[in-house]
Amino acid sequence: MSTFLAIIPARGGSKGVPEKNKKLLCKKPLISWTIEAAKQSKYVTDVLVSSDDPDILEIAKTYEGVITLERPAHLATDTVSSSEVLLHVIENYPNYDYMIWLQPTSPLRTNLHIDEAVTQLTNQKADFCVSVTEAEPSPYLMYKVDKKNGNCIPLIPKPHPVRRQDYESYFLLNGAIYIGKTECFKQTKTFLTEDTIFYQMPRSLSYDIDTQDDFELCEFVMKKELCKSN
Repeated sequence: MSTFLAIIPARGGSKGVPEKNKKLLCKKPLISWTIEAAKQSKYVTDVLVSSDDPDILEIAKTYEGVITLERPAHLATDTVSSSEVLLHVIENYPNYDYMIWLQPTSPLRTNLHIDEAVTQLTNQKADFCVSVTEAEPSPYLMYKVDKKNGNCIPLIPKPHPVRRQDYESYFLLNGAIYIGKTECFKQTKTFLTEDTIFYQMPRSLSYDIDTQDDFELCEFVMKKELCKSN
């Protein structure tokens, strides 16, 4: 059986929503939703939280078996890349076949999504899999401005179908799930290669919290789903 380490990056600082990883979302710290999803996955071997914030690490320690890794200050700035943080984790915990990168800013992603993405990756014998959602609005409706004369130029220059239902589908990374073979990531330092496969999630569950409005919208969706289940 392959081993999977779920890595949850949770820096203490945040400009859009101050201390958002600790902020309560439906009575739980934001990071808790991702920790619980990872722990409930049938594929995840271990869960690790990487943070520079002692409070976040303490939250993680309330969950049995969760590994905490204190992140050095030089890996906790606004400019540090995700790959640098992940490589720091791999240096300290190298003995896993796969890494699953789970950002706490995607609280609507559940263990079922994680398991479906892993199943898709293993069935297709891929090295990398990332979650996406269908682009809305369609790029067919998008334009850019010609810097020379100010004219509008279609983002997709080919002739557009007349009916929207005939538009070709385009997808956006939704930030919820990134999976990769550990040894392959050490070479590529990215999850996005020519051979990366996509796992599609619904738009309604693909919110990535970056602002206070995003936070409040996610809370509204969660409360709505809770009412349905009751």
